[in-house]
Amino acid sequence: MTFRHRHLLGIEPLHPAEITNVLDLADRYVDLSRAPHKRSDALAGLTQINMFFENSTRTQASFEIAGKRLGADVMNMSMQASSIKKGETLIDTALTLNAMRPDLLVVRHPHSGAVNLLASKVNCAVLNAGDGKHEHPTQALLDALTIRRAKGRLHRLTIAICGDIAHSRVARSNLILLGKMENRVRLVGPPTLMPSQIGEFGVEVYDDMAKGLEGADVVMMLRLQKERMDGGFIPSEREYYHRYGLDSEKLAHAKPDAIVMHPGPMNRGVEIDGTIADDINRSVIQEQVEMGVAVRMAAMDLLARNLRSERDTNTEGTMV
Repeated sequence: MTFRHRHLLGIEPLHPAEITNVLDLADRYVDLSRAPHKRSDALAGLTQINMFFENSTRTQASFEIAGKRLGADVMNMSMQASSIKKGETLIDTALTLNAMRPDLLVVRHPHSGAVNLLASKVNCAVLNAGDGKHEHPTQALLDALTIRRAKGRLHRLTIAICGDIAHSRVARSNLILLGKMENRVRLVGPPTLMPSQIGEFGVEVYDDMAKGLEGADVVMMLRLQKERMDGGFIPSEREYYHRYGLDSEKLAHAKPDAIVMHPGPMNRGVEIDGTIADDINRSVIQEQVEMGVAVRMAAMDLLARNLRSERDTNTEGTMV
């Protein structure tokens, strides 16, 4: 199974065949997670450290569950109680952890590029669990798996990503992945929430929900990331919901069998109507959560294989 990477820092370096391989392995881990006995020894003997500098429910919990199901020793670091709060730099923290010889390091950080910097300072495999407005690769992979299982394929679909595009690492990773897999990607939202360099991505841009959702196979809603906003990006939440919140009237413009997605956490009545979010015939939001565990199991398994292979090679070289 080809996946020639030491770290998983973003979607950009991945070849379409590698994306497919991650999803194929994740499919197998969906079956394991649904079995009465949910354990594997793929990471047996390895140590996984989760470092989350931002609050997280789904991502942190799913990485922890994924590691434990694969047999790893998992440690969750409380960054609020770490030496970072005493003035220690990220690099010094990385060097300290590196001295403890972990095998897998899962990192979420509020600043774009911080995870890449950390990866350059450690000897273990690093997984980006979201860095600033940059990327969130495992979210894009779990979204891809959700789409593939719901639609039976992951190519030549019309996919509308709607809402706060400018501040969303989820949107960035998704549009890169979906573009690699030959899908028609539309970004839908107010001009104030579109990144200035959006023309570089080769996607269609709409500021009208009806036009943007017309004939869509997948409607992916995004959270309004108010914590990353430093100005008046929207008039009010009420006005935003009126124009860009997903309700039955707007969803009617998509295909009758279109699926509805949201990476969470949801602001009901702002980005999406609660009835739509809970519609078992259209919403795959809970499936996304389930796929998150399986995708993170697959990603860590593949990186661990490369790590072990590299260490075996180095050991053989030393012996010679």
